[in-house]
Formats: sequence, structure tokens, C-alpha cells
Amino acid sequence: MSYQENGKGILGLHKNVFSAGLVSFFMDFSSEMVYPLVPLFLATILGVNKSIIGIIEGIAESTASLLKVFSGWFSDRIGKRRFLMVGGYGVSTLSRPFVALSTHWGHVLTYRFIDRFGKGIRTAPRDAIIAESSPEVHLGRSFGFHRAMDTVGAVVGPATAFLLLSLFSNSYRLVFWVSMIPGILAIMIIVLFITEKKGKRGLVTLPKLSLKDFDYRFKAFIFVITLFALGNSSDAFLILRAQNLGIKIAVIPLVYLSFNVVYALFAWPAGILSDKIGPRKVILSGFILFALIYLGFALAQNPTHIWMLFPLYGIFMGLTEGVQKAYLATIIPHTHKATAYGIYNSLIGLAVLPASIMGGYLWDTICPSATFYYGAIVASFSALLFIFLLKK
Repeated sequence: MSYQENGKGILGLHKNVFSAGLVSFFMDFSSEMVYPLVPLFLATILGVNKSIIGIIEGIAESTASLLKVFSGWFSDRIGKRRFLMVGGYGVSTLSRPFVALSTHWGHVLTYRFIDRFGKGIRTAPRDAIIAESSPEVHLGRSFGFHRAMDTVGAVVGPATAFLLLSLFSNSYRLVFWVSMIPGILAIMIIVLFITEKKGKRGLVTLPKLSLKDFDYRFKAFIFVITLFALGNSSDAFLILRAQNLGIKIAVIPLVYLSFNVVYALFAWPAGILSDKIGPRKVILSGFILFALIYLGFALAQNPTHIWMLFPLYGIFMGLTEGVQKAYLATIIPHTHKATAYGIYNSLIGLAVLPASIMGGYLWDTICPSATFYYGAIVASFSALLFIFLLKK
């Protein structure tokens, strides 16, 4: 199915691509108003311990990662994209009242589960519409524009949260309610401006998460990356560490914003660097940098250290987020790309749950630094395995 011929160009992009960029801008605007505040809300307002916070975040992120595999298959199966986008973005937006009205951590778990459920539903169909609305020679431009808009939303969201917290005496619940507004705008853009052709699809086979069709390199990489993910607990612990070391609640969204800005600035150059020197070297550099950053979080003693570490964490994300997927494309059969990415996303998603449970347990039973020492050790071991298991 292709939509290329029916769209009018906006900034050299099909209107579906431009509209999808606006949708992601407004939804990330909405989501990032809430995300950096949720662990603080749980800890300071609801009095929840860090083990429970780890469980909440692990369940939420695992849900999104697993659903991405099957929402893409379902979208192909029924030949529809837009209604899954509306459903996914709508579900996430309508989850906000659960956190705004919450009086118990179970309510926040419900919010995070529904929010991530929506993300899992919408991601694959949205990416498919972008791909199908773009000539092959402009795919990089289309996805680059979408990623840029998504990241701008991730910067505006925390900045807006900071402004509201400063003006309204750290009112978390007000921020949660206001976050619905950009979410509603995102849904309206899908309904009004994104189109798709009606068409029948052939029978689409359910993706099989099996390793039998892949060679040693793929299996070794999946093993290493899953091990690394087992030490990479939810970013909620980074936010809690910022509070733990004395950064004021109203300022924490700005700290998180610094991470997003640096991440946005480094993602594209990291991809270009990967093309020049090879993705293996960039990925390995990312593992080593992560270990040093988590060691820094473990040893940090004051807010200045936190202000330094969050931008460094943005560099790590820029070095690894896209480059890992690019490397994966070089070691998998062309006929099994969707299955390979399904295995990759599923295993990383599943690893988030035990990683976050372990992070919370170590924080509560030993000390906050233990969470980050654990992550640094696992990342270091992963880097060594990456060197020895994937030499070429």
C-alpha cells in the first residue's frame, strides 16, 4: 500500500509525514510533562518505596516493547493504520486522569500501564504510514523529520512542567491535567489530516520469535544487549537520584530537559559517525560511557554532579539508540528483518522489568548508590562480552 501520489508537499514532505511529525511533537509534549514527575510524585506525595517504583516502571516499559511487535502484525493483517494510531494516542491521552486523581500507587501503575499500552499500539502503524507515504529516496528525510519533531516535544514538555510547577506551588496534579491538552491536539491532527488508502492485504503470518533462522552474530548480539538491558533500570531512578542529592522538585524537569536536548543533538552525528567508523565501535563506546555515567551517579555527592551527568546520559542515548538498530540490520537475513527487530524489542522490553525491580530493591535495602554500581558492573561486563563475542 502506498500513499505517496496523493499527498501535497509541506517542506518537501508528504502531508502524512508532516502531520505525523506534529502528532509526535504534541504527544511527546504531553508525555514528557508527566514522565519526569511520576517517580517524584510516587515518592514524595504517595510515599511509595523505590522497589514499588521499579516494578511500576518495569511493567510499563515491558508492556510497550512487547506490544510493538504484535500491533505491526495486526496492522498488516487488517490493512489499517490510522485507526490504530487514533486508538493508541487516544488511550495514552485518556490515561492522564488516572495519575491526576491517584491516591494509591496502584492507580499510578494503572496509568503507566494504559499509557504504555497506547504507545505499543500506535508505534508500528505510525512508522508504516510514514514509510508508505515517502519515496524510497526520501525515507531518511521523512524519519529524520519525525524524530526531530518528537525530540522537540520532549524538550518543550519538561520546560512547560517546570513553568507550571514554579507558578503553582509544585502542583503535580495540575501538570497532569494540563498534559491532556497537547494529547488531544495530537488526536485531532490524526483525524483531520492523516489519510490512508483502502486496500486488501494478503494473509500476513504472525511473527515468530525464534532464533533458529539467525546466525551466531545475531544470537551473540542479542545475548549481549539483553544482558546490558538487565543492568539498565528505568530512568526513573536517575530522576530520584537527582532529588536524593538535593535538586528541588520544580527544577528536576529542567535537569531532564538537559538530557533530551543533548540526546537530540548527538543522535544524528552518532549515526553519521557510525557510517564512517562502523557501528560496533560506536556501540562499544556507548557501553563504556554508560558504565562511567552510572559510576558517576553512584559516586555523586551534590547537585552539580547531577547537572553534569544528565547531559552525558544524553550522549550515551545518542550513541546507542539508533546505532544498535543500524548494526542489527547488517547481521540479519533480509527475509527476517521484522522478526529480528521483534526479538530485539521483546527481549529488551522484558529485561526492563527485572532490571527495575533489582534497581529498586538495591536502593531500598542497601543504598541509592548500589543501584548505579550494579548498572555500571553489568554494563562493563557487557562491553567485555561484546568485544570477545563480536570481533567482526
